[in-house]
Amino acid sequence: MRRLLVAMAAVLMLTGCAEPVAPEQPESLAPSVTSQAPTPAPSATPSSTPTPEPVTTVSPPEPVPEPEPEPAPGTDQQGSPSGFDAGPASSAQVLVNKRNPLQPADHVPQLVSVSIAQDGDERVRPEADAALAGLSDAMRAAIGEGVHVFSSYRSYSTQTGLYNNYVAQYGQAEADTTSARPGHSEHQTGLAVDVMGTGGQCRLNTCFGDTAAGRWIAENAWQQGFIVRYPRGLEGITGYEWEPWHLRFVGVDAATAMHDQGIATYEEFLGAGNAPNYG
Repeated sequence: MRRLLVAMAAVLMLTGCAEPVAPEQPESLAPSVTSQAPTPAPSATPSSTPTPEPVTTVSPPEPVPEPEPEPAPGTDQQGSPSGFDAGPASSAQVLVNKRNPLQPADHVPQLVSVSIAQDGDERVRPEADAALAGLSDAMRAAIGEGVHVFSSYRSYSTQTGLYNNYVAQYGQAEADTTSARPGHSEHQTGLAVDVMGTGGQCRLNTCFGDTAAGRWIAENAWQQGFIVRYPRGLEGITGYEWEPWHLRFVGVDAATAMHDQGIATYEEFLGAGNAPNYG
């Protein structure tokens, strides 16, 4: 009996120490042992991409051209070293020489009688006559002798007859040094005159340049808008021999500019080039 009890106790002790065995489960219910990567959380569904609004391209502003600077004194838009319009026949600054005939050739300016004419039968443009009166008054106040005009406006036909007479007497080559061909004479502009002092010395002669009247005119005529058109020793530029009696009205501004710049010939002042012949 005692042995039976010992055996039963041993069995009970062994049974209590054993781990219980879990009952088998159907395969469909068993957890899968396959290792799987964690499924990423679904990202937020992106909203539809907004259509960009059209961008207006702004072009840089067009550069605004700066205004042309005013020509400085002594320059003009055609590149001439003067600031004066020497083109049309009606201009007080018109250039007339062997290379620049009057346009039109039969141009006739507005004319008035010369108030200081030697014989009262001379005509010039009004502005030239007013300047001549001022010139005579100024010279009389300075040296006690006034100015007389003995030759002024000449028409195309008058110049034709005069030039032909010179050619007949001296030949064309010589005539061209002292007389203009028709259409090339400054006298036709109504702005050119031949003068002498009221004392009557050296009329139409180069010795006039050495008289008191001739010297005063050469030094002071610019103040009334006149220039001695054909200076001594510059025939290669003007095309004519020295004529101290031949004055040309160009206006006070132009005459003053020539004086102040020390320019002796009108061709140089206008930058027009030399005019020694009709070539």
